[in-house]
Amino acid sequence: MELSGGKEAIRKVSAMPGKKKIFWAGVIVLCIIIVIVYVVTRKEPAPVQERVPVTAAKAVVKDMPVELREIGTIEGYRSVPIYAQITGQLVKIHFKEGQDVKKGQPLFTIDPTQYQAKVRQAEARLAQDTAQMKFSIDEAKRYKYLYDKGAVALSDYENKQSIADAQGSLVLADKAQVQDARLDLAHCFISAPFDGRMGAYAVFEGRMIKDVDTQLATVNQITPVYATFSVPEKNLPDIRKYSAAGKLKTRAIIAGYTGQAPEGELTFMDNTVNTQTGMILLKATFPNADRFLWPGQFVNVILTLSTEKDAVVVPERAIQLSQTGKYAFVVKTGNTVEYRVVTTDRTVDGLTVVRKGISAGETVVTDGHFKLRDGFPVEIRDSLASGQGNGGGNGKPGQGNMKEGAPAKPAATKTDAQAPGAEAPAGTKK
Repeated sequence: MELSGGKEAIRKVSAMPGKKKIFWAGVIVLCIIIVIVYVVTRKEPAPVQERVPVTAAKAVVKDMPVELREIGTIEGYRSVPIYAQITGQLVKIHFKEGQDVKKGQPLFTIDPTQYQAKVRQAEARLAQDTAQMKFSIDEAKRYKYLYDKGAVALSDYENKQSIADAQGSLVLADKAQVQDARLDLAHCFISAPFDGRMGAYAVFEGRMIKDVDTQLATVNQITPVYATFSVPEKNLPDIRKYSAAGKLKTRAIIAGYTGQAPEGELTFMDNTVNTQTGMILLKATFPNADRFLWPGQFVNVILTLSTEKDAVVVPERAIQLSQTGKYAFVVKTGNTVEYRVVTTDRTVDGLTVVRKGISAGETVVTDGHFKLRDGFPVEIRDSLASGQGNGGGNGKPGQGNMKEGAPAKPAATKTDAQAPGAEAPAGTKK
């Protein structure tokens, strides 16, 4: 449109005479050039950068425990396999699988008939030999009297006395036979050695027990229980140092369980380090009155050595990991973020101890990292999923500026890489 207008102006100027025609022709050409240059070099206005929605929390000072965390296994305080000590037919099982039993409670009965008969035979033999021993002793006494009177020879007396002594030895052997027969009879009736919980049947009623090493069942004492775990030998000096002041507290964490963790104390340290693994075996005892822990169960055993005073901590989600190390985004005045390289120590119950890079009282981003770069403006929200905010762009974290009724932006999802062109590396949580 501008070019057609210029041509019309040129035609009008061409009708003018002399110098005036040349002047207006130059003015028109200059205007056309200015319009063309403006059209070619015109730029779109820079878009206003939107605030990135994030969640945030403050770094605080807190007393943090110094802990060791290892994988352990729950073991019964006592675990005893029940074996048969005699041969015979199993005629009775007195418990149900998984039943709690008391010390001395009957468990199994093996047919006692043949052993009762052996006891009676041994007792009869003992009675017979005892009577014969008494006669031999009396006979020796009579020959002693006759020998003293000179009525019999010394050899006759000594013969009777040796017979009496032999009968006495035979009676002692018979008593041992009776005791052995009674012991075999007692082995027909198997009872619980301690309070515990029975396992599954290894045999059933009616089976003929031919091997005296046949296992019948297993009884476990599960109140209390042990948690057995191993720690690297480098931790041994600290464990010995802190355990010298008293029992060290332990906790057993079960995967997927969010309730109160059972508490116990360290009660055993092995007397040698395993030379193949460089680990030392430890045991913690848990009262387990509610029988929450079960033998054979895998747990995370947390051994508390001491407590560190006044440590700077942030939520675990605030610390991100990149190829160059750990970092975090700190919310500054004006609700812009600053990229910080941080040094951390340990994480306990979702809180990470920060040694360098973050000071107490500073606000750190806990979610929404993957959209951020150093200096980006942010909008602090209670939750990225709900879109409800508690922070805005007025420079004061915690004061919202979201318009009432405005639609919530979609929640951010963390990835392992930052958006293209990012100034600071980004990553996922450790």
